[in-house]
Amino acid sequence: MDRALNSDPVNTADTEGRQRWRNWIGFWLLGLCNNFAYVVMLSAAHDILQKQESQNTTTPTPAPNGTNIEISNSSNNNSSRYDCNAVSTAAVLLADILPTLLIKFTAPFYIHKVPYGFRVLVCFITAVVSFLMVSFSSTILMSIFGVVFASISSGLGELSFLSLSVFFHRNVLSGWGSGTGAAGVAGAFLYSAFTQAGLTPQVTLWIMLVVPVILAVSYFFLLEFPSSFPQWRRHGDGHSPSRVVNSQERRPLIEEETDTDEDSETTQEEQGDKHLRPLTFTDKMYIMKGLLKFIFPLGLVYFAEYFINQGLLELLYFPDSRLSHEYILLGTIYQVGVFASRTSLVCFKIRKIFLMSLLQCLNAVLLGFAVYYQFLPNPWVVFVIVLYEGLLGGAAYVNTFFFIREETAKREREFAMAAASVGDSLGIALSAAAAFPVYHYFCSL
Repeated sequence: MDRALNSDPVNTADTEGRQRWRNWIGFWLLGLCNNFAYVVMLSAAHDILQKQESQNTTTPTPAPNGTNIEISNSSNNNSSRYDCNAVSTAAVLLADILPTLLIKFTAPFYIHKVPYGFRVLVCFITAVVSFLMVSFSSTILMSIFGVVFASISSGLGELSFLSLSVFFHRNVLSGWGSGTGAAGVAGAFLYSAFTQAGLTPQVTLWIMLVVPVILAVSYFFLLEFPSSFPQWRRHGDGHSPSRVVNSQERRPLIEEETDTDEDSETTQEEQGDKHLRPLTFTDKMYIMKGLLKFIFPLGLVYFAEYFINQGLLELLYFPDSRLSHEYILLGTIYQVGVFASRTSLVCFKIRKIFLMSLLQCLNAVLLGFAVYYQFLPNPWVVFVIVLYEGLLGGAAYVNTFFFIREETAKREREFAMAAASVGDSLGIALSAAAAFPVYHYFCSL
């Protein structure tokens, strides 16, 4: 009997270890699939738009991001000293990001009324619809709506899975971050590989229907949820339940906890649910005010990052180099940097998010001068800068959400994680709006 008692802690530790690894893998796959479909959909939509536009006697022109966008023959006739296209990729980016931005701005205030199980089903259905709409599209409008559905799936999925992470051990955030980083590399590579192998974009999209299936399987069958997790019901009729407290208690707290303390506090909160109330609108606005110290630096990082990617990189032209227009290679290098830094959370944490914002802005200023004065000697220097840019952006993203979880009171975390997800999308949208006129200014020189 003593032997059995002595073995219980060991067995419990082994079980918890396996459970944490299983949940880590589950969140890695959720991150991969959530962003993977969006990456693939954008490439496929551009290819199918090319086919549709070609039927209207326009000339296909290679876009700087490696895909093809149909524009008229007159686009190639420009007298600028820059190698410009009629439509900057910033315009495409702006159309891609707006549905996600709208969801992230509004959903944190009402999404708690929808149980997690239903949210994931919506993500699954909209992802499948997006693949099918683009693959069977016969008009440009239908293809655009397909991309919109992919954006809805990605935006709803991101804020839902970030909120979901508060019900699990903190290490699942590193799994989520690594998976989202891998999606950029894997999505672009696999789509390109399938099409280069001779498959049409339509057939490639049919194959990619496996991605939302993997997302659903990972969520419903791989994750091990806490026994009290509200899968198909509203969680306490609101976000993480809260006691009736004064404004001092609503302030985010820095909580130094051991894993055991975290688990025991969660159990105590679950037992006291009947004495708790949901967060009010006033509570949420108070939390939003505290989140600005995270949202602003994250948004600034992504503003500078996508200003570079969508407004400046396509203006850097090296006519004497065989790598003068290797935008697919640039994109791959950038995604590798993002993947590496989003995976780095398992090794180290960086608290000073604002420092990464300033460094990213310095990158944008440097490349802005490089575009105007054209002093960079060869594209290899740009490759190094783009890799560094991806490292900064990925690190800012994953560390922002890690420290939001660590420094926010338990009852506020679920809402805080969802609300802060607007930071990167807001920065991307603003960068697209800013990059578009800057691009055309340089093209007019």
